[in-house]
Amino acid sequence: MEESTSRVPFWRSLQMKFALTYLAIVAVVLAVLNTYPLLRSQDSVFHSKATALQGQASVISSALAGAEGLSREGAQLVMEVLGDTGLSRVLVTDPAGLVLYDSSTASGSVGRYALLGEVAAALRGNDTFRSDFVDGAFHSRAALPVTYRGMTLGAVYVDDYDAEQGAMLLGVQQTLRSISLVISFVAVALGVLFSRVLSVRLNELLGAIRVVREGEYSHRVNLSGRDELKEMAQEFNALTDRLQATEEVRRRFVSDASHELKTPLAAIRLLTDSILQTDTMDPDTVREFVGDIGTEAGRLQRITEKLLTLTRLDAQAPVEPGAVDVSQVARRVEHMLQPVAQVGEVELHLELEEGLQVWCTADDLYQILYNLMENGVKYNRPGGWVRLTTRREGEEARLLVEDVGVGIPAEDLDRIFDRFYRVDKARSRAAGGTGLGLSIVRDTARRYGGTVEAQGQSQGTLFTVTLPLWREGGAG
Repeated sequence: MEESTSRVPFWRSLQMKFALTYLAIVAVVLAVLNTYPLLRSQDSVFHSKATALQGQASVISSALAGAEGLSREGAQLVMEVLGDTGLSRVLVTDPAGLVLYDSSTASGSVGRYALLGEVAAALRGNDTFRSDFVDGAFHSRAALPVTYRGMTLGAVYVDDYDAEQGAMLLGVQQTLRSISLVISFVAVALGVLFSRVLSVRLNELLGAIRVVREGEYSHRVNLSGRDELKEMAQEFNALTDRLQATEEVRRRFVSDASHELKTPLAAIRLLTDSILQTDTMDPDTVREFVGDIGTEAGRLQRITEKLLTLTRLDAQAPVEPGAVDVSQVARRVEHMLQPVAQVGEVELHLELEEGLQVWCTADDLYQILYNLMENGVKYNRPGGWVRLTTRREGEEARLLVEDVGVGIPAEDLDRIFDRFYRVDKARSRAAGGTGLGLSIVRDTARRYGGTVEAQGQSQGTLFTVTLPLWREGGAG
C-alpha cells in the first residue's frame, strides 16, 4: 500500500519525461538548423568557385597554347596581355614542371620546379580542382594542362583566397546561433510550462482517484480544456457515479438482507427457546412450534437460494445461451404452478405462439416465467386468473404475464424491481415472498439484452418481457 501511494521521483515523473522529450526534439531541430544551411552554403560556394576557377584557368590555358612550345618570355607576355585576373596566384610551368611564370613575386618560384599535386595531375592530362573552408576563408585551387595538337606543353595553376564570402558565411552562422539561443530559451520556458500544466492536471486526476479509492465515491474532478484529459475526467466522474450508485445499492442490499435473514432466525430462536425452557409443554403445542420452525427454515432456504441466484447473475458466470423453445418452458412452468394455483383457486391460461425460440438458456427463461407467474398466483384473488401470452414482434420475442390480482400502486411501479422491495410487506411474508423474485427477472432479462416492464391496470398487473429471437449462428 505504501508503494502505491508514494510520490513518484521527479526524475521519473511524467513531467520530466515530457520536458526531456520536448527538449530533445528542439535540440535536434536546432542542430539541423545550425548545420544543414551552412553545409548547403559551403557546397554552393564550392560549386561556384569550381566553375569560376576552371573557367579562368581554361582561358589562360587557351591563350598559352598558341605556340608550339612554352617559354618564360612567352608566358610573361601572355599574362601581361590578359591583364589582372583577380586571382591570388597564377602559376605556369613547362612539361617538366619547371615554373615559367608566377604572379606571386614574393615566392621566388620562377626557375624552380612546382611541387604541387594539382600541377602534377595537370601535367598528366587531368583537370583538377580543390577548395577548402579554413580559418573563415575559402581557399580554392585549380590546374589544367596546356595542350597543342595533342601534346602537353605545360600546366596552368590558379589559386584563389576569398575571405569576403567566408566572412559572410560566418555572419550567417553567428546569426543562426543567436536565433538558436533565443529559440532554446523560449523552448525551455514553454517546455517547463507545458509539462507543468500537464502534470498539474494529471496530479489532480490522480488525487481524485486516490480519494475515491479510499471510499469517497461522491468525489468529482473538474478539469479544464477540451482534450483527452478532459474526456478522461468525464469518464472518471461517470465511473464514480456508477460506483456511488453501486455502493448505495450494496449497502441497502446488505441491510435488507440482514433484516430479512434476522427475522426468521429470531423466530426460530424464540420458538426453540420456548420449547427448551418449558418442561410442561404438551405434544400438540410442541408439534405446532416445530411446524412454525420448519416454516421459518423454509423461508430462510428460499431467501438463500434467491440470494445465490442474484449473486450468480451479478458475477456474470459463464453461460452458453442457445435456442430455447418458449412454449416448452412455459408448459413446464404451468405444470409446476398448477398445484399452487388450485389451492388459491386461480386459473392458469397459456396463449403461446408455437415455434417461438429465444436466445437464452432454458434455466434462465424458466426463472423469468416462474417468478412472474408465481407472483400472479400468490397475489391473486379466489376465482382470479393468470395469463401468459407469447408472440413475435420484429426481432424480439414478447412475453406478457397478466393477472387480475391485488395489483401494484402506481407509486410503487418504479421500485418493484429493487431487491427486497415489497409493496405490502405483511402480505408478502404471509405469501412466502422474499422481495427478490422480480430482481432476478430483471437481471436475467438484461443479461441477454432484454427488458422487463410492469404496468398497472384497473385490476391486477401486466408484466412485459422482451428477449432477442434466436437466429442461425446467434441472437437475432
